[in-house]
Amino acid sequence: MVLSVSAAVLLGIIVVVLVRGGYVRIGSALVCALFGFTLAATGLAPTISSGLAALAGLISSI
Repeated sequence: MVLSVSAAVLLGIIVVVLVRGGYVRIGSALVCALFGFTLAATGLAPTISSGLAALAGLISSI
């Protein structure tokens, strides 16, 4: 749970910086967010979650 909140906050900050910097348009950011919500509702969500948890464990062990 803590990892999910931390990842969401970090990704939110990155999106704000990219939109404000002009690297990504707001429409593209919204489409990606909607795709993420759609993907979270599929059967692939547990696999993605476990992959992110494994990546976080790998990064923390370095």
